[in-house]
Amino acid sequence: MDWSTWLAFFAASWAISLSPGAGAVAAMSSGLNHGFLRGYFMTLGLVLGIWTQILVVGLGLGALIAASSLGFTLVKWAGAAYLVWLGIQQWRAPAKPMVAEAAPDSAAPGAGARTRRRELVLRGWMVNTVNPKGTVFLLAVVPQFLELAQPLAPQYGVIALTLGFTDLVVMAGYTALASRVLRSLREVHHIRVMNRVFGSLFVGAGALLATFKRAA
Repeated sequence: MDWSTWLAFFAASWAISLSPGAGAVAAMSSGLNHGFLRGYFMTLGLVLGIWTQILVVGLGLGALIAASSLGFTLVKWAGAAYLVWLGIQQWRAPAKPMVAEAAPDSAAPGAGARTRRRELVLRGWMVNTVNPKGTVFLLAVVPQFLELAQPLAPQYGVIALTLGFTDLVVMAGYTALASRVLRSLREVHHIRVMNRVFGSLFVGAGALLATFKRAA
């Protein structure tokens, strides 16, 4: 991949990362519930999910999923169901003062904190991995920046690192924005409302994914 091609893809990566979707909702929800330092582990999972999608596309499995009606439908409904499940979990989350929950980020990490962070990484990975819309999108965008006469593996590596970088930056912004809101949420009814707002956003993202169809 030459310099001019990479610059074009770098610009496209910002648009891809900034576009609202399930990843942005997940990052903001994580920042709201856990503060920036711990909540940012969700973004690490989101990036791993993007890399998984790129690996799937690079291996040719993405084209198979996009072409197979059954495979596409199974992955689509699995992704939609997972987002709806996240929404229900967020809706039912206890209305605890979230400011107090941010404190452990500065404390010595214990077993419980490590478990929570692993769960956030896994949750972020699931959000971006079980999403055929992302696969189809990558299938449509990535080939435009590939130089087919050159080895493809290094080019996919550059694409993965570039998308990973822009997502790390953009999702940091989403997480920080939500964690700023966190400090003003001291009343139980405020927290309950925010839990239900983000729960509804997850369910809405799942519903939108359920309506997504393959290009003809």
